[in-house]
Amino acid sequence: MKLSSEALPQRRSPEPVLPTISRSFRDSELNKQQGAEIAGNYSHTALFARAEELLAKRIIDGDPLAYFLQGQLYFEEGWYDEALAQFEKIKETDFQALYQLGVMYYDGLGTKEDPEKGVEYMKIIINSNSPKARHLKYAAAYNLGRSYFEGCGVKHSDKEAERLWIIAADHGNPKASVKAQSTLGMFYSTSNPKDLKKAFFWHSEACGNGSLESQGILGVMYLYGQGIRQNTKAALECLTEAAERGNIYAQGHLVEYYYKRKFYTKAAAFARRIAENDNIDMLAKITDCLPVYIAKGVAMATFYLARCLQLGLGIQQDQAAAKNYYSRVSVGRPYKLTYVV
Repeated sequence: MKLSSEALPQRRSPEPVLPTISRSFRDSELNKQQGAEIAGNYSHTALFARAEELLAKRIIDGDPLAYFLQGQLYFEEGWYDEALAQFEKIKETDFQALYQLGVMYYDGLGTKEDPEKGVEYMKIIINSNSPKARHLKYAAAYNLGRSYFEGCGVKHSDKEAERLWIIAADHGNPKASVKAQSTLGMFYSTSNPKDLKKAFFWHSEACGNGSLESQGILGVMYLYGQGIRQNTKAALECLTEAAERGNIYAQGHLVEYYYKRKFYTKAAAFARRIAENDNIDMLAKITDCLPVYIAKGVAMATFYLARCLQLGLGIQQDQAAAKNYYSRVSVGRPYKLTYVV
C-alpha cells in the first residue's frame, strides 16, 4: 500500500493561494483600473504574475507571512524548485515552511529524495511547544507514521506507524488528520491478522469527516458484510455518493453491482466512461484517493465492459472491442476484487 503525504493543514481557510490573491486584486488593486476589468477576466498566467508582484511588494514592506505565501504559491503551481528555495529561507522561523520542506524532501519534490531529512522536520514539528506548530501536529504525526510504515527514513515498524496514526486520528476528531483515520481503516484491513471491525470503525469516522476514499470503501464493506452486517441499501448510498464525487473504486463496484443484477445497459454505459480513465496518477491527485484503488476501479469497469461487448449484453456485440478491453485489465479478474484489500 503506497501512501501519499498529508496536504498542508490550514489554520483558517484551506483555499489555495492564487484564488485568495485574486480576490485581493478585485477588492483593491483592480478597483483602481478603469471599466469592468476584474480578476475573473484575467487568465491564470496573468493572475499568477500579479500574485507574484503583490507578494514581492508585501515582502519589501516587511510582511512576514508574504514569504511563506510566495513559497506556497510556487508549490501549488508545481514550481517545486522555486518553492524549495523560498521555504529554505524561512524554515527557522516558519513551521508551515518547515512542514512543506519535510514533505518535499520525503517525496523528492524540487530536490532529490531525502527521507531522513523529511522525518527530521516532521519530528521537530511534533516535538515543538510553539502555538504556531499546533495546527500541524496531527498531519506531521500522520506523515511520520507513513515513514515507519514504508520503512523510509526510519526503520520499518508497523507498530510505530499504528501508534502515530492513532495519535494523528485523535479518536475521529474532524479537526485532526482525516487521512490518518482513513489510513487506519486500510491498515486494519490489510494487517495480519485482519481486524475488519476496526477497519470499519475508522472508515466510518473518516467518511463522516469527508474522506472520499473511505466513503467508497465503506460502501464495499456494507455490500459484502465486511466488519459490519451486510446492508445493501447503505452500501448503495455510500457507493453512489462516492461515485458522484469522483471515487473510481466506488464506480467500479457499482458497475459490478449493475452487471450482476442484469442491468446490462446501465452497466455497459457506466463502464465505458470509467474505462477511458488512463491517467491514474492525475486522478489520484484530483481525488486524493490511492492509485491502487483507482486502478482496481478502472480494471473492474474495463472487465465488465469487455464482458458486455463479448456477449452483447446491454450493448452491440463486438468481439474485437471486447478483446481490446480484456487486454487492458492488468490487476486480475475484477470480479474477485470485491474485498477491501
